[in-house]
This record gives sequence, C-alpha cells and structure tokens, in this order.
Amino acid sequence: METSLYVRLSFLQFLQFFIWGSWFVTAGTYLLETLQFSGREVGMVYGTTAIAATLSPFLLGLLADRYFSSEKLLSVLHFLGGGLLFYLSKVDHFSLFYPVMLLYVLCFLPTFSLAHGLCLHHITDTNKDFPKVRVWGTISWILAGLLISWLKVEKEVLPLEIAAGFSILQGVYCLTLPKTPPSPQEGKNFFQSLFDPEIRALFKDRSFVVMIVALTLICIPSSYYYSFVNPFLNEMGVTNAAGKMAIGQVTEIVLMLALPFFLLRFSFRNILFIGLLSWGIRYGVFIIGIEWNSELLYMIGIALHGVAFVFAMFSAQIYMDKKVPTHLRNTAQGFYTLLTLGFGVFIGSYIAGETVSIYTFDSNLHDWAAIWLLPAVIGVVVALGFWRLFGSGKMEA
Repeated sequence: METSLYVRLSFLQFLQFFIWGSWFVTAGTYLLETLQFSGREVGMVYGTTAIAATLSPFLLGLLADRYFSSEKLLSVLHFLGGGLLFYLSKVDHFSLFYPVMLLYVLCFLPTFSLAHGLCLHHITDTNKDFPKVRVWGTISWILAGLLISWLKVEKEVLPLEIAAGFSILQGVYCLTLPKTPPSPQEGKNFFQSLFDPEIRALFKDRSFVVMIVALTLICIPSSYYYSFVNPFLNEMGVTNAAGKMAIGQVTEIVLMLALPFFLLRFSFRNILFIGLLSWGIRYGVFIIGIEWNSELLYMIGIALHGVAFVFAMFSAQIYMDKKVPTHLRNTAQGFYTLLTLGFGVFIGSYIAGETVSIYTFDSNLHDWAAIWLLPAVIGVVVALGFWRLFGSGKMEA
C-alpha cells in the first residue's frame, strides 16, 4: 500500500474514533451525575446506538454499494451529526435528550461501516494492511480519553462539544478522500439487492451463522462495559478514570498490530473463542477486584478489552470481508454494524440499564459486584457455545 494512501485512510480512522471516543465512554458519568438521569434512562440513551445500528448502516451500506460514493455519504452524515451534537450539548432533559441522541446516532453509526468499507475498497491485502490502518482509530480513542481526563471534564458537557467540532472537521476531510464510487449490479434494484443470493448463501454456512449469533449475544456484556465502567471506576474512587481506561486501548493496539501473526498461525475458531471468553472473564476480574478492594484488578479487567475486542469483534470483521464478494463490501460492513451495535446492544443496553437501576441504593451508590455478575456469566456461556458449534480451520474465505 502506498504511503500517501496509508496516511489518508489512517487519518480517516483517526478522526472517526476521536469523535466517538470524545464522549461515548465518559457520557455515562455525565448523564448519571450531572444530568441526574436514572440507570434505566442512561441505558436507554446508550440503546439508541442499537436502534440506529438496526435501521441505518445496512441500508446505507447498500446505497453506497449501488448508488452513491462512500466519501460523499460520509461527508453529509458527519455534517449532520456535528450539528445535532452541538444542539444536544444544550439539552438537559431526558424527554428531549433521548430523541435528539437517536437522530444523532442514526447519522453517525453508518459512518463506521462506510469508513471501513471505503478503506477495504482501497486496500489490497486485508489481513496485512487493514489492522495497520484501523489501529489509528484506537490510538485516537486513547488520545480522546486522555484529553477528557486531563481536562477533568468527565462530568461536564465539553466532551459533547469536542465531538461536535471534530464531526464537522471529519465532514470536510471526507471530501478529500479517494473516490469510492458505487458498484451497481446490472438488473438489480435497491430492494432486490437486500435479498442478494450471495448474501443469502452465507446463511447456509453453519459456521457463519454461529459466528453472527455469538457476536450478537456477546454485545450484551459489551453494553455493560461501554455504559457503566467509567461510572464504576469513579464510584470506586479510581483517580483519572478516563485516562486509565485507555489501558484497554493500549492492549488493543498491540494485539491489532499482532493480529496478522495470529491469523496465519491459529484457527479462527481459537482466536474468536478467546475473544468471546475475555468479555466474560473481565467482569469476573472486576468482581474479585471489588472483594479485594484492588485497583490493580480493575486495571487488569480493563486491559482485557484489547483481547476481547480484537480477537472477537475485529477478527470477525476481517473474516466477514473475506467471505463476501467485493461489490458487497459496504453491505457486509453495514450488516456487521447491525449485528455488533444493533440487536445485541439494544437488548444489552436495556438489560444493563435495568440491572443498574435494580442495584442502585438510596444514596445513589451501586452494588457493582451484583451488576457485573450477569455479563460475566453471559460472556462465558456464549464463548463455550461458540466453541462447541463452530467449525474448525484457519482464516479463509
């Protein structure tokens, strides 16, 4: 891959994840402590990502595949998202905050699959080069968390304003990206492409179906992490919580760069099993950390994020890209977003919000050991089910 192309695609990933990282992880603290939303309401706010992921990325991926250039769609969506975030930063009532947030994520969530699809379109060797491009998204996530921590604004609205500003910047930058025109198939209209036989054929592959079911279910424990780990750390008295959560992204960077090594030497079944299992184990580590009052164990649980994300979510994304034909890349990435941020997160955000509400004391403190028990069990059960039902073999299309 040419250096100039590598830089351009890497900066796309950098801005994409800086927007998300600026507010997504710390928003739970802002919503719980500053706006005084209930645990159920916070779960509903995070659940908007699931609704958006269910409705928009798959359809917009099809539009990018059939009718519109990816870079232009990205630009329009980021401009709209930036405006909505600026407005959202002025809202402090749940009745208005929720629908505006839903409109925002309807614009923003599709940009993940579109950005990944654009990168994959211009990358020749997916296994080798995509991790090196995508890793800049993780680096920017770390920098965003460190910035929010350094500014000490986890309980303030500034993270939303920062994300809004970078969304506008991303909208401008997308217009400079390599042209990625649609690849329409002659004789097929938009609705026919929803039922493309090459998409339907994937669902006749048992291992593929097992994988997508496991990815959907593992998003239940992942919803607990993204919504409530930052408030958990702050309540446990961990200083610089947002900055220390970047430990998970550091391990993510290391494993993402090492993933080509693992893909060449180990079966996809083994890689994904370890990733799925890590989602459950991390909550067990949190529970033990609470019992032992050990910040070190909290940090170990956070560090497991790299294993959980790269070995489960990211490796599955590469696997899916290799399974589908080139002209359906954006569709496949949209479908991946539908699974990982859609159905599973919708259920997971609801369950997580209800769990936190149930185990909230009158003092507004929480029984975190009880809260973490359910995602720990789900993570382990999903991993074992995947291991039992998925076929064997190395990563191959």
